[in-house]
Amino acid sequence: MRILVLGGTVFVGRAIVDEALRTGAEVTVFGRGRTGAELFPAVPRLIGDRDSGDYHALGRAGDWDAVVDVSGYVPRHVGQAMAALGDRAGRYLFVSSHAVYARTGVGPGSDEDTPRRPSVRDTEELSEATYGPLKAACEDDVLARYGERATIVRPGKVVGPHDPQAGLTYWVRRAARGGRVALPGRPEQPIQLVDSRDLATLVVRLLRDDRPGAFHAVGPAEPITLAGLIGTCARVAGSEVEIVPVPAEAAPPFFPLIRPTAQWTAQQRSPARARAAGLPATPLATTVADVLAWDRERGEPPLAEGLSPEQEAQLLGA
Repeated sequence: MRILVLGGTVFVGRAIVDEALRTGAEVTVFGRGRTGAELFPAVPRLIGDRDSGDYHALGRAGDWDAVVDVSGYVPRHVGQAMAALGDRAGRYLFVSSHAVYARTGVGPGSDEDTPRRPSVRDTEELSEATYGPLKAACEDDVLARYGERATIVRPGKVVGPHDPQAGLTYWVRRAARGGRVALPGRPEQPIQLVDSRDLATLVVRLLRDDRPGAFHAVGPAEPITLAGLIGTCARVAGSEVEIVPVPAEAAPPFFPLIRPTAQWTAQQRSPARARAAGLPATPLATTVADVLAWDRERGEPPLAEGLSPEQEAQLLGA
């Protein structure tokens, strides 16, 4: 199988290329060439820039059984890619997001037929308000062009080694230190995470099965709370922790994995359709252990979100 990956060197794209190569696919990567130069030395690379609209290399290339669009965030990205490809792609799989759904007013166990937020096309500024509606517009354009040859994958929070965001990494690192852990949220908050490698496996299986439709990529296999996640991180690291709830307003905004109560049902979506299509369920402890090892190997650089040890000590002291 010949697969073209639009964006295949950072986190999710990297995992998809890894899995596709593992299954024997012939992979080509399209991107700016600014990241991951050391990755996949045998994989052909087409250099272009989706932001500037540079698809010349893609327009001159061959054809593919399937295209995986990991780096499409606004309708222009998707439209220009489809125009450059012409009729040279068999299936177009678009990696979307749960942000296409409203974050409130949906019950637990919602599936892929849940109504989406209204799409947006009059901006390319990515923000909390526009990210989901822009992704919804991208979905619409892929479906309009490819019909039954379109596949939409909507991941929840993706975690694993090489994650550029704080997310799980913050809690893995914090639990490994042990002791009193400040939690600017509620311990009973539900959490849904999907291992990047499970997401990659789903993507490749959907392509090999030539399967259309939309699919949630969420995990772990068993429901878990925020307190349960922190406890799992501590057990994996061999540490002991005491969770200390602190006022949310005392911590920085956008704290890793913490969501307002009104958004909790967005952490309880149904993975049934994706599981039936081949989404695996790596045990959470395995994902945590792999993130812990990767983070230590890279030297535990500062994270953009969360509390520093000094900030946490001050908050716990107060």
